[in-house]
Amino acid sequence: MKILVTGGAGYKGSILVPNLLALGHEVILFDNFTFGAKPILHFANDKKLEIVKGDVRDEKHMKEVISKVDVVMHLAAIVGYPACAADPGRAHSINVDGSRNVVNNLSKNQRAIFASTGSTYGKVDGICDENTPIAPLTLYGSTKAEAEKMFLDIGSVALRFATVFGISPRLRLDLLINDFVYQAIHAKQIVLFEGSFRRTFLHVIDAVNSYLFALENYEAMSGESFNVGDDSMNYTKKDVAIKIKEKLPFYLHEAEIGQDFDQRDYEVSYNKIKKLGFSADITLDGGIDELIKVLKNITVINEWRNA
Repeated sequence: MKILVTGGAGYKGSILVPNLLALGHEVILFDNFTFGAKPILHFANDKKLEIVKGDVRDEKHMKEVISKVDVVMHLAAIVGYPACAADPGRAHSINVDGSRNVVNNLSKNQRAIFASTGSTYGKVDGICDENTPIAPLTLYGSTKAEAEKMFLDIGSVALRFATVFGISPRLRLDLLINDFVYQAIHAKQIVLFEGSFRRTFLHVIDAVNSYLFALENYEAMSGESFNVGDDSMNYTKKDVAIKIKEKLPFYLHEAEIGQDFDQRDYEVSYNKIKKLGFSADITLDGGIDELIKVLKNITVINEWRNA
């Protein structure tokens, strides 16, 4: 098939695209390259790949590229509540208006897989599944919920991801586990707030595999949302810090001040996608080991600090 991946140079996209190419698909990688082209250099010479610089808010351009493909995997977004809060107008225009440009230009014969998030749920008591009402608490959650509905209304697949972590060519150190490991290595301390809050985590490679799984099982998944993760990866934030402490020496400080505005404090059920045959294979231990191997060789330089 010919597949359009929006946000193809991003954290997940830079792993997803070469996987699609390896499976024999033709791919149009569409990205605004905010973080440059380095994440895609290792597969840029593939003859089945077309690279397009663009903005999902440009409806004319979206119509043009969508007309060339069989499938759209829509990953392009401003991700996370801090990034959305930093520029609310841009976040809404990309996450909502950009998604609308994709939906409005899809024909009935084309398929689409949308990257959603568990942040759409908001604050939940107990175990959360796909029947749990959507009640996002942040701009990030609300924009993704609005976009998700557009895709579901036309019969697409929506993947609600757990908190992703792990190494990617477009590395992100703002993700909780990635940040914890970096701080443990370089600052020798982790400042932890709301340590009892429960989250489910998902390695970025397993996240990518869920797109491939949805592509293969599209007819069974069409028109529905799916939590993507694994029941074995439900942990509190303190559980994660303790797991890292088993591998690295650092000072763990539990702070009374600090808040996750998404209020993600619940256990998530992944039975729906598991029944179809999907499972996450990379454990928390394995992902932390991988992060330690790489992040000990990376130092973010702040020119205004002496140490």
